[in-house]
Amino acid sequence: MKGYVVLETGETFSGQLFGAEEGKDVHAEIVFFTGMTGYQEVLSDPSFKGQMVVFTYPLIGNYGINQSDFESLKPQAEALLISELNETGHHYEANQPLSDCLTQAKIPYLTGVDTRAIVKRIRKNGDMRAVLTTNPEAVDFNASLPLGEQDVVSTVAVKEKQTFGSGEQHVVLVDFGYKKSIVDELVASGNQVTVVPYHTSFEAIDSLKPDGILLSNGPGNPKQLTSYIPTIRKMAEHYPTLGICLGHQLLALAFGGNTEKLNFGHRGANQPVIDQKTNKVYMTSQNHSYVVNETSLTQTELQARFFNVNDGSIEGLEHKSLPVLSVQFHPEAHPGPSDSATLFNVFKEMMSQGRESLYV
Repeated sequence: MKGYVVLETGETFSGQLFGAEEGKDVHAEIVFFTGMTGYQEVLSDPSFKGQMVVFTYPLIGNYGINQSDFESLKPQAEALLISELNETGHHYEANQPLSDCLTQAKIPYLTGVDTRAIVKRIRKNGDMRAVLTTNPEAVDFNASLPLGEQDVVSTVAVKEKQTFGSGEQHVVLVDFGYKKSIVDELVASGNQVTVVPYHTSFEAIDSLKPDGILLSNGPGNPKQLTSYIPTIRKMAEHYPTLGICLGHQLLALAFGGNTEKLNFGHRGANQPVIDQKTNKVYMTSQNHSYVVNETSLTQTELQARFFNVNDGSIEGLEHKSLPVLSVQFHPEAHPGPSDSATLFNVFKEMMSQGRESLYV
């Protein structure tokens, strides 16, 4: 059926709408993803919860969907906007086309839409609210809150503790909407991983006797989680800690830094990042709207270590005296290059030094 996406600016774009309930609008923040591949990982990444994803690459679905590349138990994005959808998809691991996956998950998608024009609007005006509808004349943006004011982490985080692997080192992963490939990477490098809900108390985490803490990625505005900041700081002061994406932003807030929203974020698999400590440049996979404000770090014990080569924004921090490291990008990639996967080895070394290193 005929469908429309109405931007907060008032502009409307049309296409063929599938998977939407008649008369039920989809409200979301509209963002764009620049990767040529990786649509399955994007679709299932919890960090995209609450967002309507526009794919900049014109042909999507050409290698289908397989069972191994999901980043969570189910698709998470609110809707997809696609220029041209391949209805079959051919790959030796594929077991269904993308369209079937979206239909089963009840994820609406709009095809034949002018994605290039929409991306140009987002680049000019920034990430904004949008509504996917069959009746553009009746759209009411007041029917939903902006994503930055919503509690979305609670909708994607685990409810109960989960354990993976059986390595010698024990990582407690605090879940704000973690990607499966992060756990896979930790297990593959010889760690036992216990995933706990984001609201778990310090005492409960301490009782698990971890060698290190990993603060995961996740959706939404980090400042919606300010009530958990004291616990995050206490964990980082007691254990070697690695923060990824949202976890990176939360560590910055925990040690007195500040975050702000980028105009249209970084979402793709080819973002160049320089590590000023080693002078190496990594091509990285990213998905975020918020960034740590560099000026806000002046009076803190944090220092910027990684920077985005394109726009100079902070891409990672380290503590001046504690074994605390954070990155805005995804060292586990999926989708994207694995240049920065060595940071998991850095984290492993941080844990090997033990808790005593915190007090040296």
